[in-house]
Amino acid sequence: MAESSSIIEAELMIISSTMLTKYLLFPYRQPDKSALNRYLQNKTILITGASYGIGETVAEMLADYPVRLILVARTAEKLQQIQQRLASRSSDCHVIPCDLTSEEQCSWLLNQLQQFGNIDIFINNAGKSICRPLLNSLDRLHDFQRTMRLNYLAPVQLCLSLIPQLEKTQGQIINISALNVLLAPTPYWAAYQASKTAFDQWLRCAEPELKQAKIAVCSIYFPLVKTRMIAPVYADKPVPALSVEQAAEIICRALYTRKPCIRPWWTMLAQVASVIFHRLWTACCGYYLTVKRKSDE
Repeated sequence: MAESSSIIEAELMIISSTMLTKYLLFPYRQPDKSALNRYLQNKTILITGASYGIGETVAEMLADYPVRLILVARTAEKLQQIQQRLASRSSDCHVIPCDLTSEEQCSWLLNQLQQFGNIDIFINNAGKSICRPLLNSLDRLHDFQRTMRLNYLAPVQLCLSLIPQLEKTQGQIINISALNVLLAPTPYWAAYQASKTAFDQWLRCAEPELKQAKIAVCSIYFPLVKTRMIAPVYADKPVPALSVEQAAEIICRALYTRKPCIRPWWTMLAQVASVIFHRLWTACCGYYLTVKRKSDE
């Protein structure tokens, strides 16, 4: 009986979370498949971080369209599994295993991309998340370096090389960002939030010049998405989050609408609150850390 109650409670929690996400957290319109099909005709799409989560699901959705997909990630075996799974679909799928935290491998990737001609769409999805107290990171400079390399320097390196191609194709850069970069800073997330904010700022600074070159830029600010990246922190917490399918549908719609910015409707309210209640937020963070330290002792 107790086990049945737990299962029912878990199912109700999942349903509540799904409804909250769908109708309040991040309501969105489903992508128009006809419009997407017209827009994607014979386009070459580069997706980083394509072996799991959002990247894998976007590739899965785009596989039914007449496009060339170039999937990039570290795990060669997983990429090959995806390629085999998509082989019978409408797309022409290619995979390139590459560790984007390495500048040399990034350069190698760019050389490999030359065989495909011009890139039409670059979806910057690869990312690394770290949630760790600063005092537990004093001997972990490498964590900050790797996070900055993957979340900031790698997409900058790719963009600098791809911009001439994207200019020829009047292409598109879609940056999968995080809502946190627009809000008040949060303890434990310094490495992740600083690196994501760095590329967000870089792209927003570059956007007017890219627009002059007929390159569309779209920054998508997702709240939590149920990927393996958030699992270590939120797996046992009933927090509302988008599913990877919902996130992938938002990205697919962004392809043909070419909107420059997609974010939850309540973002501006949260930004205003971040400014007005900055001191209160800081005090609350301090109180939380004090309580947590005492409970850990």
